[in-house]
Amino acid sequence: MKKHIELLGILHLVYSGLALFIGAFCFVLMSGIGFLTHDAVAMSVLGTIGMIVCILITVLAIPGIIAGIGLLRMKSWARIVAIIVGCLNLLHVPFGTALGVYTLWVLLNDESRDLLS
Repeated sequence: MKKHIELLGILHLVYSGLALFIGAFCFVLMSGIGFLTHDAVAMSVLGTIGMIVCILITVLAIPGIIAGIGLLRMKSWARIVAIIVGCLNLLHVPFGTALGVYTLWVLLNDESRDLLS
């Protein structure tokens, strides 16, 4: 079960890292579109929307990064954080759902409970 916990930590880091990348891409895309319009109002509105989306995605990705690092270091608190993040990931069809199901399967197992306590 230790290998599953390590793999789960890596998967949470990768999934949250991709979310951070998507947030940054949205910011660059929205700001770039605003810049290409050569309109001051469009630049400020699209830049603001891009920044809000980037901040929102970043705030939502941080718990996954924390859970992934904690699982790789086999910390006891990481189990609870990862279960919460896994439950929230169930709503992100299809990859988040798969990660959420795998998270619950691994971390609700008695052997992983013993390893992470």
